[in-house]
Amino acid sequence: MRTRSLVAGLLTGAAAVLGLAMPAAAAQPPSGVQPLIVGGVDATETYTFMASMQTKSGDHNCGASLIAPEWLVTAAHCVEGEQPSNWQYRINTTDHTKGGEVAEVDKFVVHEKYDGSGPYDIALVHLTKAAEAAPIEIGQSPQAGTDVREIGWGLTCPTRGCGEAPVVLQQLDTKIAEDSGCSGSGAYDAESELCMDNQGGKASACYGDSGGPAVVKAGDKWTLVGATSRGQTASCPEMPGIYTDVTAFTDWIKQQTGK
Repeated sequence: MRTRSLVAGLLTGAAAVLGLAMPAAAAQPPSGVQPLIVGGVDATETYTFMASMQTKSGDHNCGASLIAPEWLVTAAHCVEGEQPSNWQYRINTTDHTKGGEVAEVDKFVVHEKYDGSGPYDIALVHLTKAAEAAPIEIGQSPQAGTDVREIGWGLTCPTRGCGEAPVVLQQLDTKIAEDSGCSGSGAYDAESELCMDNQGGKASACYGDSGGPAVVKAGDKWTLVGATSRGQTASCPEMPGIYTDVTAFTDWIKQQTGK
């Protein structure tokens, strides 16, 4: 786990959750979760580990990352209370409507400490058979100032209902922000969450890139460090976004997956 200073902020009002509390209005799937990135660009490469959580009819709902042939990691709020048989994941494509491979699901594992909001917003997805795509390795917890890339199919405009989610995968290059940027307006936990720089109010994950990855380059490959969790205001880029620090949960992931 990271050892950064924390001044825990108490919940003040209804914090905007990326794809949870205030989902986007475009193509509403049953659970109401939607994903996009404000201020990003079309993906410049195909990320083999990137996955789209979809209804059986193919409507995009959340993002996820393939971390082992039969396992994905995502946000707890994407799968809590959902029946695995109602969902599928399209993996290894930049277009969530086609390409890659479609995987079936038989189990969701939500972190036992997740209470519906705030920290511990992490879950695992077990596939019925091993995916052919290459998984991503979990990296080291990044410090403030580290270059990081956010990836997702969430809204590219800043407020709920402002437009439709993109078909083409989006990416945003930004940095890890100081914990102080996220600790003032919610139950932010500096040891298990990441504060993401919003580039002066111009760019961030949005409704709701939920569950999708934040990655850091290690040599010539990407490593996974975060999963999109929530925002601090109704307008996504207004304040830094909050990601679950996946690296803080490696022991939990090993316990659940046996890997």
